[in-house]
Amino acid sequence: MIAHGSAFPVAKLALNNSVPPILMASLRMGLVFVILIPFWRFKIPEKKYLKSLIAFSISMGVLVYVFMNLSLYYSSIISPIILGSQLAIPFGILASAIMLGENISSKKWLLIFSAFIGILIIFFDPKLANNFLGLFFASLMALSFGLSQVYSRELRNLDVSLLNAFVGLIGFLVLLIISFLIEKNTLTNIVSINLDSWFLISYQAIVVSLGAHLLMFYLYKFYTVGKIFPFYSLFPIFGIILTFLVFGEIPTLLFILGGIIVITSVFFLHKIK
Repeated sequence: MIAHGSAFPVAKLALNNSVPPILMASLRMGLVFVILIPFWRFKIPEKKYLKSLIAFSISMGVLVYVFMNLSLYYSSIISPIILGSQLAIPFGILASAIMLGENISSKKWLLIFSAFIGILIIFFDPKLANNFLGLFFASLMALSFGLSQVYSRELRNLDVSLLNAFVGLIGFLVLLIISFLIEKNTLTNIVSINLDSWFLISYQAIVVSLGAHLLMFYLYKFYTVGKIFPFYSLFPIFGIILTFLVFGEIPTLLFILGGIIVITSVFFLHKIK
């Protein structure tokens, strides 16, 4: 969870070094793909998985990371972006109900409502007056992550290296094309990236995208999903602490109040079966 939380301040540091946000997301996914090639060995998944695999790769490998970087790029304050990512859980439950017809209990509806109330309280923070575009992209990031969790349910039997390599490959190619069309001068931008920024991008790919996820998969061998998932509520806490240490951001009273409501709501959403 420390690794997951660190992704946001680390990405902001790279963006502050003038790395274009879409290009940075592409390079992150490209590194994930390259590292996983020896484990993947270019195995092709069965045809029945392809539709869900492509949908998962686009939602997770493209949309989540591009919206994450855009939210940080258009925000001067990082902590609300980290907290906004917690909406992925309510969005995921709502997406499951709409797309898979799953039933949502009254307790879950109450917790989903309280999570959005917590975010609404944070929106009234005067410090966020010039950061609404970043918060909008953060909401799209959370929605994309929620959708990816729905698609991932049909991919549980796939090899982990195959799944992540596919996500890395599709994410890298699609984001590189988008960067070329929107940000322009892609080759020039890549050449101009300094060593510090390459280190930060590598950290996101190796420590966050690979290391943190592999650690979670390792835990699944010994513990149930119900025992592990509530710990996801910790990563915004670690992320906010790291943001304070790196950027000196001091949470306001409204942010603390809204944050407590959001994290508590998401924690219990994880606990309810």
